[in-house]
Amino acid sequence: MAAETTFSPTQPIIKKSLYERLTGTKRQRDTIEGYLFILPVVLGLLIFTIGPVIASFYISFTKYPILRSPEWVGARNYVNMVTREPYFWQAVKVTVIYALTAVPLGIIGGFFLALLLNQRIKGMSFFRASFYMPTIVPAVASAVLWGWLLNPDYGLINAGLKAVGLPTSRFLGDPSSALGSLVFMSLWGVGGGMIIYLAGLQGIPETFYEAAKIDGANSRQLFRFITLPLMTPTLFFGLVMGLIGAFQYFTEAFILTSGGPLFATYFYSLMVYERAFRFTQMGMAAAMAWFLLVIVLVLTLLVFRSSALWVFYETEVK
Repeated sequence: MAAETTFSPTQPIIKKSLYERLTGTKRQRDTIEGYLFILPVVLGLLIFTIGPVIASFYISFTKYPILRSPEWVGARNYVNMVTREPYFWQAVKVTVIYALTAVPLGIIGGFFLALLLNQRIKGMSFFRASFYMPTIVPAVASAVLWGWLLNPDYGLINAGLKAVGLPTSRFLGDPSSALGSLVFMSLWGVGGGMIIYLAGLQGIPETFYEAAKIDGANSRQLFRFITLPLMTPTLFFGLVMGLIGAFQYFTEAFILTSGGPLFATYFYSLMVYERAFRFTQMGMAAAMAWFLLVIVLVLTLLVFRSSALWVFYETEVK
């Protein structure tokens, strides 16, 4: 006969909750809780990022005028984009010229400012904040401000040129100077790169400079053999990010020129926007967007491959 189990009156009765009974051990509960915590991020990534990317890839192979269901056309959008789109190569040309001019000027300008502001002088934080402040101004507000400054009739820049007896310009109203004006406007935001380069400069150990000075190195040699090599990883980061941003240039051209005059500022992103929301050719717009992705991906890979020739990564000496 089995012995009957008895409990002491003082023995506590442990009642497990429904959650504990369903999840089992503490390790299992920790695992489930971890998944629950990351679930909102994963769902957001799937619904708002990966899902639209997959959908856009499918749409790029369809004729989709928004108001009707997508109609599968295969690679016709990609072929027509290159062969029949009247301003496709003009948009590519404008975007490439902008990238080849604005990106190097932005890197050089930001790096030069960082060198100037990397001084131990009282009140230097004020100048650093002043140069960085334009980067936090919304793009639309910045574009409106520059539209007023570059106005050929009553703009402040032309007024200043007249005051000192210099010839004025039509800036955004002239096809020969419109793209150059947008490149000039891009220098307004060099403060963002300046902060990154300034952080890189301050990360260089002072012992390198002290040792080089003991060996008789002058300021030019310090910059050439210490500052510049150790800053190449930071400059490489600025090059990659600037290149990606230049090929997505849109806001200023959309607000100030709408691609004109005479398509002199007809950027690639502006063309994609017009195909999607002005002519409701979602299939063609998606194909153009994926073509842009391939261009940026190839250029980024080329920059990464070239980094082995000029980017110096300091290794820890053991």
